[in-house]
Amino acid sequence: MQRWRKGVHTWLGAVMAIWILQSGLLFANKLAYEEHATAVIFNSLKPQPSKSFLKRLYKRVLFLPIWMQEKKLSPAAEGLFRTMKEDETLDSKSRLYYDARHLEQEAQALYGVPGNFLKRMEMEFKISLLYEAYVNYAYFGSINWGAFRARIANLIVNDVSTEWELHRPKVDAIAMAEKAMLGQDMYAMLKKAVPTAYHYKALQKSLAHYLKLQQKGGWKHVSLGKTLKPGMRDRGVYALRERLKVTGDYVGCSDSSEDDSYDRCLVEAVKHFQRRNGLADDGVVGPATLRVLNIPVSRRITILRLNLDRIKWFNPRQPHRHIIINIPFFRLYFEQDGKLIDTMKVITGKPNHPTPIFSDEVEMIVLNPYWNVPKSIIQKEMIPKLLRNPHAMAKENIEVYTGWGKDAHKVDPASVDWSQYRYSKTVPYRFAQVPGYKNALGKVKFLFPNRFSVYMHDTPTKPLFKRPKRAFSHGCVRLEKPRELLKTFASFEKNVDFEKSQEILQGKKNVYLRLKEKVPVDIIYLTAWVDYDGKLQFRDDVYHYDKMQLQSYKRW
Repeated sequence: MQRWRKGVHTWLGAVMAIWILQSGLLFANKLAYEEHATAVIFNSLKPQPSKSFLKRLYKRVLFLPIWMQEKKLSPAAEGLFRTMKEDETLDSKSRLYYDARHLEQEAQALYGVPGNFLKRMEMEFKISLLYEAYVNYAYFGSINWGAFRARIANLIVNDVSTEWELHRPKVDAIAMAEKAMLGQDMYAMLKKAVPTAYHYKALQKSLAHYLKLQQKGGWKHVSLGKTLKPGMRDRGVYALRERLKVTGDYVGCSDSSEDDSYDRCLVEAVKHFQRRNGLADDGVVGPATLRVLNIPVSRRITILRLNLDRIKWFNPRQPHRHIIINIPFFRLYFEQDGKLIDTMKVITGKPNHPTPIFSDEVEMIVLNPYWNVPKSIIQKEMIPKLLRNPHAMAKENIEVYTGWGKDAHKVDPASVDWSQYRYSKTVPYRFAQVPGYKNALGKVKFLFPNRFSVYMHDTPTKPLFKRPKRAFSHGCVRLEKPRELLKTFASFEKNVDFEKSQEILQGKKNVYLRLKEKVPVDIIYLTAWVDYDGKLQFRDDVYHYDKMQLQSYKRW
């Protein structure tokens, strides 16, 4: 928005002054007004680069004025200003908010003064630049994706394989302006362009609520003399109760004395807060819970904005059936027509082996799968074991083959000089763990073929699901209840017979079930979101993506 404040008045004023002096016209009707405005707009934009927003915008509308009509603001302008006035997420201290409030007033005032064509055309361009800025803010967001990808590339150089696929928002500011010129409702188009997937609008409302909390002073710091357990007394209980009231975790109850005792009512409020923030819901206010309680409202607002902007670049599809995996929550959701029909805990990639953020479709289910060990794991983990003990693979039920083809034959690992492949670009052997309960993939695998070689699968490491933070894999998604997910697929997929599958899983026969109905799966990264019960949730930044994206986050 600073561009027009620095330059638009100078170049526009000089060009238009010449035109007004040459013409000396009085605009008696709309046609004359538009003809003269078109000439001024055309000539004013000549010095602009061909790729500039203003030049592309007005070229599309044949250099006609979009916002400033002869006698009043256009319906398009009214729709833009109305949208911005109703946008409760705008920071009241931002330039964008200031312009949204004042440009409309300034534009309206121009119609009360005759003979100010120069100022009207200047205002035309100001509103266009305001429109560009608002569309970028509201529909594309403030994350510098180029800078973020550069940081990810730096991680890859340091042997951390990760990626975040982007789906550019399908919002075309120039096309909307053109449609508005042809009679379509600008306000309706801007409202329709707001994302709806991943409970975006509910998260927007949460942001608006937190902005109001900030205006009222946010919440006070909570201090306790020691770790607070049910039944104890502490002067800090008063501040704790007020803190939880502010965010709606404490709603009060009839048997609460509202004094300094940590009573049942307040314990339940603390548990509610702990669940919303990914903490152990034991009702004990120790250092971890106290730290999260004292995160300032300004920081929460920043995280809410960041996650809204992420949703804008997720795959916007909302199919009939949909699997969503949120990495910071370590949980899978299975939706049908937007309603939750199944959910379970998952284990995702370690911070040095992050699960990529991407979209695909589940095409196949494998019963009693082989685990074909990735090259990176062969070199980093398997070969060092073999160099220490040539028979190490037998203990892990891993067989070694001469290649990946059908004619590949099994070899004795002790017969191979593995030192030559420890750091080589290729490993001409396939390591495959045979089916069974000790298989790294467990008994069931859900395939959605992708370039990352990531899929969902069972796991023999069941105790890890008891951990609140579950970033333990090499990138794949391990499922808490794979057979339950198999049953969900069987409920609508003709090629999956659950009872027959159960019989197959009793043995070790490797069976592939190809799906007739592919199910979209989206792996996402949200550290703040609204859940299916309408509750606002926050989680830790397990891969440090919040930190990386906020390093170059745009301020409006």
